[in-house]
Formats: sequence, C-alpha cells, structure tokens
Amino acid sequence: MQSCNTNFRASFYTLGCRLNQAETSLISNSFRERGYEIVDYGEPTDVCVINTCTVTQQADAKCRQLVRQVLRRSPDAFVAVIGCYAQIGTKALQDIEGIDLIVGTEEKMQVCDFIDVPQKLPEPVVRKKKISSNAFTISSVGNYETATRANLKIQDGCDFMCTFCVIPFARGRSRSRAFWDIQREAMQLVERGHKELVLSGVNIGTYAYEGKTFLDVVKMLETVDGLERIRISSIEPTTIPQALVYHMAESDKLCNHFHIPLQSGDDKVLKDMRRLYTLAEYEAFLKFVQKHVPEVCFGTDVMVGFPGESEERFENSLRLLSELPLAYFHVFPFSERGGTRALKMTEKVDARVKKSRSATLRRLSVQKRQDFYQHQVGKTVRVLMEERNEAGLFQGFTENYVKVGVETDIDLENQFFDVALTGMASQKLLVGSILSSS
Repeated sequence: MQSCNTNFRASFYTLGCRLNQAETSLISNSFRERGYEIVDYGEPTDVCVINTCTVTQQADAKCRQLVRQVLRRSPDAFVAVIGCYAQIGTKALQDIEGIDLIVGTEEKMQVCDFIDVPQKLPEPVVRKKKISSNAFTISSVGNYETATRANLKIQDGCDFMCTFCVIPFARGRSRSRAFWDIQREAMQLVERGHKELVLSGVNIGTYAYEGKTFLDVVKMLETVDGLERIRISSIEPTTIPQALVYHMAESDKLCNHFHIPLQSGDDKVLKDMRRLYTLAEYEAFLKFVQKHVPEVCFGTDVMVGFPGESEERFENSLRLLSELPLAYFHVFPFSERGGTRALKMTEKVDARVKKSRSATLRRLSVQKRQDFYQHQVGKTVRVLMEERNEAGLFQGFTENYVKVGVETDIDLENQFFDVALTGMASQKLLVGSILSSS
C-alpha cells in the first residue's frame, strides 16, 4: 500500500531520545519522497505519525496524553503510533479510540508503506513482528529543519539487560547498521549542508559489522569530504576502548565530548542494577581521558530512588558526583517497568524521597555546568553557529559542547567562527567576540 501524490500532508511528533529523533527524520523523508507535504505538528494534516518512548512510566503517560491531544486537534487525520511504546504498550493503545495504525519496532521505518489512502479506520491495524537481531540498512536519508547538526543512526538494540531497563524488550537485541550504508547516508547528509553528525543508537559502542568496530565507523566518517565534525552521543563506559581515546586526542574532527552514563555513585546499587563496572573503574577512566584529551567535556546520566538506595547510598552518589570532573548530568527517578528484574526488588524508595533527591542532584548539575563554563572563559574556541536566540545573540556549540552566543546583525547559520570567550550570559550560555571565520 503506497501513496504517490502531492495532495496529502503529514506531520510528525517525536518523544524520547536522540535515536528516536534520528528515526523520525528518516521516516519523514520517506513520506516526502512519496509526495507528501510535511507540515509542522499542530497544523492541519492528513496523517500524523507519533514516534513513542517507553523508558519510564511517565514516558508511557506522555505518549497516551499526546495521542489523545492529536485526536482532539485533528479528528479526521489518520493517526499512526509507532516505536517503543507501540511495541510494549500495544494493548493500552488499542483501547484509545481513534488510532488507525500501531507499528512496533521491527517495521516502524516502513510505516509509510502501510498507508494507502489516509482515511480513518473503524479500529487500528496492528503490525508487531518479532524484532530481528540481524544487521540492517536504511533506505532513506535524514530530513532535518536546520543544516548544522544531524543525527546518524548506526546501531539499535541492547544486550546488556540492566535490571531497571525495558529498552531491550522494546528495541530488541543489539544489531548494527551496514558499514557502507552509514557512509552512504553520511555523504548525503553532508551534501544537504550538514557539517556535524551525531552518532546515535541504543548502545553505539557495541557496533560490530563484518569485522568493523565503532572506531572504524569514526575513521571512515573522517574521510567524508565536507564533514567537519563527528560527535558521539551517549556511550556505555565498558564499550570505549583506549584506542578511541587516543584517536580523539589526535583527531581534528572527532569532538572532545563524552556522555557516559554512570547511573549511581554507589557500588552496591551499581551491582544491583547489573551495571558492568565499579566506581573505581569509572573514575579511573575519566582520569585517563582527561590525561590524553584536552578540555574534554563529560556528561552523564544518574538514576535516583533505585530499590535499596538508602540515604547513605544516595549520599555516596552525591559525594562522588561532586568530585568527578563532570560538566553536567541528566537525572532520572527510578520507574518500575514490566518484565525487568528491578520490578520484583524490595526496599522501594518513597516517591517524595525520589523527588527530593532528584532536585538535589539537579541543583548540583547546574553548579557543575557553571563551573565548567566558567573555566572556559578567556579561551578562544571554534563554534559552529546554529541560530539566533530570543535575546538576539547568534549561538552555537564548541567541540566540547559549550553553548556560545555572539552579538551580530549577520546571519551566521552553519558557519564556523573562532570566538574569544569573555563571560557568562546565563547558566547555559557563554558570550564572546568573533575573531575570524574558520
């Protein structure tokens, strides 16, 4: 069932992670290639595709809330719900009147193929196959509104089976994208004007295809003419070889920025989570990177309220996070997920305690970012400009993920400039003066 016309409109909404964003960009491009006009979410549309997240109970609730909002705003639109929550929460979605199509993980990239004429159906069609563990290719190329950064999907799924995580059930076993297919899309993205690519996946450090590793992907992308920057998205600490660190230190394209999930600053909690490292190993690795990669930026993810996280164990996390050379962290309260081992664990943490601990760590994260940003003042950095902000400053990011704004009347979008950093405009923005284009 395929539609090739110029009469229908399609809109897209993405919930969740960077990988979801990458996938939505690919899916929207497949609709564009079939003749659909792509419109912003909320505008009149014939098809609305919702790419869902199921990482927490709150994410599930947001999905259901968004679906109902779409149905109220566009009661005549063909509504397709795809992705992780479509895979895990199929029954709950079937109970929502007005959904026309539910597509699980295995076939979501082909959602356009399942829509002939976008007309409302009396009940939803459900497509939910067993998730393949084979290597994959993607026929489309990402469609992004801006020409600076683009996400490049290289991997999907995860085999690590952390006791709190539902993603292996939602996305399946770890599998890698064909090496040549990554190169193909990268070249096409650069042809469209993108100068920075962000390598995305569920567990990208486990990339393995016909003898090629994650480092091989990086080295291959460095040979793509016109690609100026390669940024690594979230990557598990146990999957980063020392060779990647050495390469980052020498590369003029690989950004000196690591987002490495920690999850807890207590060894007993880490063990109960089935994380594959100790705190000593994590800390030693950060020090190793710092030794070899100048001005590296570290970000992390931290979970609070995991079963058995006593006040003492939380204080261990708080103390460690204060001491580690982290520039920022994302804080998540533990959420019970069906099918996970953590669901059966005792010693639950009260919701009010989780909320209080989350607030404490978020305050610390703000302070850590301020300290990191303040350390950058006085340096000259290379900035890829992206857009003008509400204050009128043109802003972009450095290689080590510092947001920088400059005063100018000129449109600087998608251009590199050397900027002398002079101060902080806010908690998340440094300001400076342009020295030259680069």
